[in-house]
Amino acid sequence: MTSRQNPLSFLPGPAVDRTTFEGWNRWCQTRKAFVPAPILTAQEYDRLTTRQQRIHDLHRRATHSSLPIQATPMSENVANAVLARIDDGAYSHKAGTRGGIMVNGDGAQGKTETVCEALASFQEEWLALNNYANPDAMPGTRDLIAPVAYVRCPVKATPISACQRILDYYGEDYKGMRLEDLVRTVKTAVVEHATKALVIDDITRLKLHREADQDVLDLIREMMSMPVTLILVGVGIPTSGLLREGRRDPKTQEWIYPQVKDRGRSPNDHAASQHERRFQVVDLDPFKYTTPAEMEAWMNHLERLEGELRLLNSTVGMLTDGDMPEYLFSRTKGVVGILEKLIQHGCRRAISDKSERLTKDLLNQFTVTPDDMPDLDAESGEQPHIPPHDPTPKKNSRGRNTVFDDDGPAESNAG
Repeated sequence: MTSRQNPLSFLPGPAVDRTTFEGWNRWCQTRKAFVPAPILTAQEYDRLTTRQQRIHDLHRRATHSSLPIQATPMSENVANAVLARIDDGAYSHKAGTRGGIMVNGDGAQGKTETVCEALASFQEEWLALNNYANPDAMPGTRDLIAPVAYVRCPVKATPISACQRILDYYGEDYKGMRLEDLVRTVKTAVVEHATKALVIDDITRLKLHREADQDVLDLIREMMSMPVTLILVGVGIPTSGLLREGRRDPKTQEWIYPQVKDRGRSPNDHAASQHERRFQVVDLDPFKYTTPAEMEAWMNHLERLEGELRLLNSTVGMLTDGDMPEYLFSRTKGVVGILEKLIQHGCRRAISDKSERLTKDLLNQFTVTPDDMPDLDAESGEQPHIPPHDPTPKKNSRGRNTVFDDDGPAESNAG
C-alpha cells in the first residue's frame, strides 16, 4: 500500500552518519523504515505499464541493495554478550571500573551491524525507562542525552585522533588541545551526556608498532575509568597489540594469554594484563558447514534470505534446493558480507537479463571483489578473504536473442 501511495518512497534520503549524535539517533529511528518492493508474479508484472515496470525494477534493486541484516546464531551470541556487559555497567550503583567487551572477527562478518543493533535496542529501552531524560542531571549541565556514543577510528589513527572522533560525536570543540586535555574533555562529555556505552569501531586501525603509539594502552585505561561500558570492535584484536599475543583454546573457544613476565622494557605489558582482566573478548565467526547443526543453520539463513528477494520467479528453494547451499558456501566460506554481495550482484544480473532466477550458471559469470567493500581498510586487515573464482562466459542457448549479451570482443572463427 505504501508503494502505491508513493511509488518513489524507496528513494534514499540524506546519508546517515552514525558517528555523530544526530546521525546515530536518526539511524536508530529509521533503521527499520525501509519498505521493500511488493512481491509480484511475472503475470502481474506484465500487466503494469512501462513506467510502472521501470519504477518496480528500481524498487527491487533498492530492496536487494538494502537487504536486512539477518541474525545468525553467532551474531546472537555476540549481541547477548554485548547487552549483558552494558546492562552490568548501566544498572550498577558502584563507583568502580566498568568491564568492557571486545568484539573480534574477520572483515565482512557483520560485527558493526550486530553491535549497532544491540546498542540501538539498549538505547530505546534506557530512554523509555528514564522518560527520555537524564536521571543524573545536575543544575547547569547540558541537556543533550546520549546513552550511546558510536565512533570509528580513522585510518592510521593515533590516540589523539581517537579522542577527537569521540568529541566530534558530541559536537565538542577541541581546537588546540593536547592529549591530556582531550582525554579530560572526553571524560567530562561522557558524564554530562549520560553516556552508558561507548563504541570504538575499527579499533585495530590503532597501530602499536611505533613507540609513540604505545600510549594507546594508557588511553584505553583512562577510558575504562569512566562510568561507561567500553566496546571495542575490530579485526584480529587478540594479536593486534591491544592485548598480549593470544591463542584460542580449541575446546573452550576462549582466548588464552601467556603469563606476563616480571621483567621487561615497558610497564605497558602490565597495563595490557589489566585490560585482559577487564575486557571480555567475543568472536563473531562465519558459518561453518561440517556438522548437521552447522548445515542446518546455513540452510536456515539461506531460506530467510530467499524471503527477502524480489525476483519475478518464485524464490522458494532458489538458494536451498539441490547443491546450491554447498555452492554458495564454497563461493563465500560462510562469510555473510560476501554472501550478501554475491546475491546482490546475482539479482541485478537476473533482472537485467530477464531470467529472474538465481542459478549457478548465472552466479558463475562474476565474482565478488574488494571493490565491493570500499569502507573496509585493506591495510588494517579488514578486507575479508574472498574465495578465488574465475568468471565464466555467459552461455547462449539456441534460439535465444543475445543482442543484449556482452561477452567482450568477438573471437575470430578463422581457421
